[in-house]
Amino acid sequence: MERLEIQRIEKEKWHQLEAKDLERRNEELEELYLLEGCFPEAEKLKRDTRLLSQWKHYIQCDGSPDPSKSPEINTFISLWKEETNETLEEVIAKSKLVLNLIDKLKLILLETPPYDLEDKNIIQYQGSILELQELLHLKFNIATEILLRQASTLADLDSGNMEKVIQDENVTLYVWANLKKNPRYKSVRFSETQIGFEIPRILATSDIALRLLHTHYDHVTPLRPVPTSLQEHTATVTHFVKDEVQNEEAAISKELQEEGKQRENESNSVQEEETKFEEQGDSEVQMSFVQEEPEATKFELEMKLLSETVLSGKHWQTDGISNVSYKSEERLITFSLETFGPVTLIQDSHINMPFQSWELRPLDVNKVLLTVTTVFTEIQIQIKENLCMLASIKLNNKKHSSILEGKWMTPISFICALKEAGLNIFPSGHSHFYVVINYKDPLVEMKAYRQLALLSSAFAFGWSKWNIVCNSKKVIVKLKEHLTEEPTQKPNWTLLMFSGDRAQRLKINEDSEAFSEALQEETEFHSTLYHMVKDFASKKAMEKIRSSNCQFIDCVCYMLLSTRLLSYS
Repeated sequence: MERLEIQRIEKEKWHQLEAKDLERRNEELEELYLLEGCFPEAEKLKRDTRLLSQWKHYIQCDGSPDPSKSPEINTFISLWKEETNETLEEVIAKSKLVLNLIDKLKLILLETPPYDLEDKNIIQYQGSILELQELLHLKFNIATEILLRQASTLADLDSGNMEKVIQDENVTLYVWANLKKNPRYKSVRFSETQIGFEIPRILATSDIALRLLHTHYDHVTPLRPVPTSLQEHTATVTHFVKDEVQNEEAAISKELQEEGKQRENESNSVQEEETKFEEQGDSEVQMSFVQEEPEATKFELEMKLLSETVLSGKHWQTDGISNVSYKSEERLITFSLETFGPVTLIQDSHINMPFQSWELRPLDVNKVLLTVTTVFTEIQIQIKENLCMLASIKLNNKKHSSILEGKWMTPISFICALKEAGLNIFPSGHSHFYVVINYKDPLVEMKAYRQLALLSSAFAFGWSKWNIVCNSKKVIVKLKEHLTEEPTQKPNWTLLMFSGDRAQRLKINEDSEAFSEALQEETEFHSTLYHMVKDFASKKAMEKIRSSNCQFIDCVCYMLLSTRLLSYS
């Protein structure tokens, strides 16, 4: 009887707290909408920045085209097509501008919100990218042919064959022409490099030339259509109208929910992509390359060959590659090919997923440190106002240097740079097919990221093991007030549970033996995380939250949405 009485009292108290929460819900939501006015304000500033960038390009008058203007980019392409007899040095010099134009077009497609980007513009930009890529590759081929016409004048005094190496930050070109046809010269090493190859005797006595075009950009993979992705909608709220905020939430939620619907349809295509294509043709040309490993190659990589037989299908394959060896100390890869063709090193896009833990910690005014720990790496990202920077990387608990460290970039440019460096911690719309995730309701997840960003200037947040235990309609994070730049030695974390429309402080902690949704004593329910922490936060912390820069909050929210920490940890 005594136990039943205790349960009755607890149930009655619970109902009283729920009633109190409902009574003040409208008032709390009103205040939250006002606080979330920072998102449309940040979006307005981003639009102004895009317009200012166009104006700066206009007044520069440096002769380079504005890639967003169809007449300018078309004129540039047409004039370049008319230029003939360009040397490889001239093409490589021009390639810097071309690659810069391609990058600008890709950024326009990624950074411009859907409501500012018409379908005809998307088609125009993608078409320009493809045309620039194809023209650049054609120019390399023509310039190589021009060089080979002069092969005899460039012959090496020792071997009698032509050897040429041209290098810049984007491209390294190795050209060799077999002028002497001496069967003893089957092994070639380009002078002052670690790049070389071996050819069979039949080719050593034949009229052949060989070109190795080592690009630091992808000129083979076909351009993907611009997705209507979560990232495009991040924190994109127009005006301060509640209905429009709700519409945005619904749009993002719909996109996230579509992930589940795609599973059955895309499982077949995944199997198709894994199909091995057999080599067609009778000739077997054994080749061996010794190639220096690029800095971006940090994990287990799989060699892939794109042969002419599968080029039309846009599939990479491992057939035709053998005798692969890797010397880690020298960072050298050696392999043999049965035929000539493009070769690439491919990293598993999801090697860093799911994450093992994460933490978001304030550093200074409008500045935080996001730490994401994976099986292999610990990646630390600083976010300051509307910019991001790679602070540090640890590989297998060892400090590792990167050319990206110390470089401040806009969120989208930063994400692209990390992906290219092999540090992909940004799930795509298809990542749930390849990674076991901790699925959370999309709308709950999105609301949580927005509110965590609002509080990030004064509170540290982190991964909680209980987030896996609670159901998909709720998320759990650990939290503590943090007003100093240095990390707390023995932090006293508080656990918060959030369901999208209710926040509560949990009685359990990270070291508890069992999960329980029991409410922390002498605490109440609230409709938002902001009002939940308001109950126990210091005055200084709340002032810091209210004075946060709108671009900073938007940038933090963008990174949280891009990493999907609550679902992928």
